[in-house]
Amino acid sequence: MLEPYKSEQHRLDGVLEKIQDAKVANELERDNADKKKADVDAGWKDVRYRSSTYSGLFETAMSVRQQQQMLEQREAEMNSVEHQAEVLEHLKERPYFARIDVQDAGSDVTEPIYIGLASFSDEPDHFLIYDWRAPISSIYYDDGVGEVTYTTPAGDQQATVHLKRQFQIEDGKIETIFDTDEAIGDQMLLNALSGESTTKMQSIVTTIQREQNKIIRNTSADLLFVQGAAGSGKTSAVLQRVAYLLYRYRGQLTSGQVVMFSPNQLFNDYIDQVLPELGEQNMVQMTYYQYASRRLPRFELETLQERFEAQPGTVQKELIDLKGTLDYFNVMQTYAKGLNQKGIQVRPIKFRGEEVISADRIKEIYYSFNENYNLGNRLFATKERLLKMLQSHVRSEMNAEWVDEQIENLSKEEYDSMMGDQEKEFKSDKEEHNYIAKIIVTNEMAPIIRGINRNRFININRQFVHFLKSVPYLMDLTQYQLTQADWDAGVEATVAQMQQGKLSLADMTPFMLLFDLIKGTHGERDIRFLFIDEIQDYTPFQLAFLKRSFPKARFTMLGDLNQAIFTKENAAGLQADLTHLFNPEKSEYIELTDTYRSTQQITDYAKAILVDGATINAFEREGDKPSVKVTQNETEMIDAAVAKVNQASDAHETTAIITKTLADAEEAYAQLRDQLDVTIIRTENQRLVPGTIIVPAYLAKGLEFDAVIMWDANAEKYHAEDERQLVYTIASRAMHQLTVLADQKLSPLLSNIDESLYVKE
Repeated sequence: MLEPYKSEQHRLDGVLEKIQDAKVANELERDNADKKKADVDAGWKDVRYRSSTYSGLFETAMSVRQQQQMLEQREAEMNSVEHQAEVLEHLKERPYFARIDVQDAGSDVTEPIYIGLASFSDEPDHFLIYDWRAPISSIYYDDGVGEVTYTTPAGDQQATVHLKRQFQIEDGKIETIFDTDEAIGDQMLLNALSGESTTKMQSIVTTIQREQNKIIRNTSADLLFVQGAAGSGKTSAVLQRVAYLLYRYRGQLTSGQVVMFSPNQLFNDYIDQVLPELGEQNMVQMTYYQYASRRLPRFELETLQERFEAQPGTVQKELIDLKGTLDYFNVMQTYAKGLNQKGIQVRPIKFRGEEVISADRIKEIYYSFNENYNLGNRLFATKERLLKMLQSHVRSEMNAEWVDEQIENLSKEEYDSMMGDQEKEFKSDKEEHNYIAKIIVTNEMAPIIRGINRNRFININRQFVHFLKSVPYLMDLTQYQLTQADWDAGVEATVAQMQQGKLSLADMTPFMLLFDLIKGTHGERDIRFLFIDEIQDYTPFQLAFLKRSFPKARFTMLGDLNQAIFTKENAAGLQADLTHLFNPEKSEYIELTDTYRSTQQITDYAKAILVDGATINAFEREGDKPSVKVTQNETEMIDAAVAKVNQASDAHETTAIITKTLADAEEAYAQLRDQLDVTIIRTENQRLVPGTIIVPAYLAKGLEFDAVIMWDANAEKYHAEDERQLVYTIASRAMHQLTVLADQKLSPLLSNIDESLYVKE
């Protein structure tokens, strides 16, 4: 094996030398680009503004436009040079990680292809490194040695792979070489998985598996649905998918046209380095709560913590479930269509405390247009009529006493401001009065005009309540085990919340949809790809709403039905609901059953928590069995936790103590902070920090830690059957060590697990 090391190191040295040469050339380009941009900036001084004649205005406009175009060109050059500088910096650290020797069908030449984070050539069409996203690079991820077929822009291409080699390179030196017959050698993957966790998710380009590669390179599906076991790399694969799409559609797609809905802000922070590490700008990342808050700024919306910790009664749960269905979505569509005939709720338009257009008059105008008008056109036509009526009111208001008073009290500065830069001559005092009076009335009326343009004469709160009261006449409540009285009580509860300026999760999406239907809006049409993580925690209503809100986007949904800690058992029917939202012929479903995060022992224990869960296969990485300790009192449980944290620290591993609720986290923090250096994560807006953390379960979704302590898993805290997914979610966060601590009595959800799968302490 010495010869491959020697020859590969010799090549690596040569590539690194050429990368350094490219860096020097790039620095010169950056200096030149800076100088050119400075010249353009200085050029603005030569622009002469001539506004006295039409030809002067035209000449000025052309001069300004020319400067703008030059500035845009120079900024584009600067951005390109800076992007290249970032790429070269990444390549300098680790130029490539794999080599495949490929002989295309019909060719006598076998070409060595070196694969890295980005392409690099020392002369045109002479690539020393191929981007991992290039068509030929897919061979590395999908195939072993032998006959292969790979997809190119010109169609499928047959080839023979003679060699697959994987490298580990550190500081310009080849540390390890793996030659393998497989797509990705187990040893390479094992080395990557055996490392310690960090506060930031890492790129997986060196170890992408065949099924993950299908997700990354899919460009045909309108819906790509990924069901992945905990730790199967579904989120990592999807982030690499974003990088691939930005590469594949370079020049047609920008990162601003890609949106990802994450489970919480903490997770957004966890993944925010992956795309920059791959040389791409981050996409738009937000939580559903953030999206709804932006749309509904006047309401205090139900938070992640409130949603998780709520304990609804049976009837209340049935109401929440109904409001999340596609049936409810369709009922709202029916209701909205009916508003073309009757039922619109409006508020009168007032000016200076007096009603100038009554609610009845607005309704009369709204329904004066013929039945062919849809809701959006009807609203637009109504707004135009109202604005014309206000213009008439401006003329009648100009002679009001309050206007005369304001004119009399004008300062010289205010008067001069109204007159503007151009000197004006008036034929009479009355003409001057009318000129100033019109400005005063128009300024006073501006907020009302703005409100009409923003549809504020529609009383959306009353409209939503009107919809809620109409529901029993539009659907059969008994199909959802609800009576008329149950529904009426639910409406009263919603009204009471709205009067306090609050809106529950079950009501916020229907509220947004109703307003969109009345406005006739067609969503954000510039978004091309939408990613939704932890899809099992979304309702069908929410997904139907997002599909309507992003009509031009292709959807990628990923999640684990075993981890439905919010929607619980309702998540099981999610896939069936999606067939009603997306064309099945343009939908693709991929299941990732292999889990890489945890050791074999932790995975086996976590699997045993589930009943009839989705398939989970552990990657064969050995480790300690999980330990389960039932303590006699809290003091003993605290001592056990301290000992486990110290043990992990000695092994340079980080520990997460995961509690059920925020209150439990606060209690654990109070008990442990004097004995441990520990940070409590209270909100999703915090950042992950190195070291030991205490975090409630609903904020731990999607994250992973070297060691996990499940805090106080006793029978009192975890007893309901629908909490089984929650317990599984907590256990599956652990990479190397899992400890379950319970005071007095172990939860029945854990007490029946085969004792051979864990160590009883």
